[in-house]
Amino acid sequence: MAKKGSSLLFTRLMLLSKIADRCGVDATVGAVFDSAFEVLQVAGFRDEYVYRAAITKKILMGRHSLRTASMLTEFRVGACKADLVILNGTATAYEIKSERDSLARLLNQVVHYKRVFATVNVIASENHVASVRELVPPDVGIMCLSKRYQFSVVRDAQDRPERICPVTVFESVRSAEATAILKGLGFGIPDVPNTQRYTAMRSLFSGLDPVALHHEFVRTLKRTRNLAPLGDLVNQLPVSLHAAALSIPVRRVDHGRLLEAVKTPLKAALTWA
Repeated sequence: MAKKGSSLLFTRLMLLSKIADRCGVDATVGAVFDSAFEVLQVAGFRDEYVYRAAITKKILMGRHSLRTASMLTEFRVGACKADLVILNGTATAYEIKSERDSLARLLNQVVHYKRVFATVNVIASENHVASVRELVPPDVGIMCLSKRYQFSVVRDAQDRPERICPVTVFESVRSAEATAILKGLGFGIPDVPNTQRYTAMRSLFSGLDPVALHHEFVRTLKRTRNLAPLGDLVNQLPVSLHAAALSIPVRRVDHGRLLEAVKTPLKAALTWA
């Protein structure tokens, strides 16, 4: 939709799912997305995107704002990827375990996340909560997304920047971010050939104080992964698409085309096919 102003896939899925039957005659493409999302919100159908949308609405934009906090999706830590990370005064990782997910890898995932993020939470469906409590260490928070689409805190997460591993942080960020972090901490960039720079910077990171590093890590990534420029776009999109808009790269020049597509009347969208 952002690239072309229309989507054959949208029209085909809308017809196959019959989701348009739930909408009024004057509905727009955006209303169809919201209607589809209402179906997916029902307990038993909820997948990871529903949980991402809840975190986006209730935590990122409910407790914070795009001006003061940033959100990272699928942030790689070793062999794992944190579903969502929110950066405000600290870095908080959220691992989602929907009713469709297995808990087989959960312990390994949170162990990895604690090497980079001061705070780690598991957001689980009601049927997973008891098992999650048994699996994860006591410093990991547990939250539940209820059938009514409300968050409840089962156990508070502990904010512990001192436990992070500086080398793992280095291996998780972009090269330019690692350079900025070192400069922010008062370190010069090693004057070595490019082929040796990775090893030299990794060695510098290994000697950093975890707490000071975590503070600079948060400060740097809030700048490099800043979401504030997306504020106008997000505010004009249906709530069901907020999480997508903040995680799927859309060029600024395509924002207007996407907004027009979402505002397209349903009858006109049928002609996309």
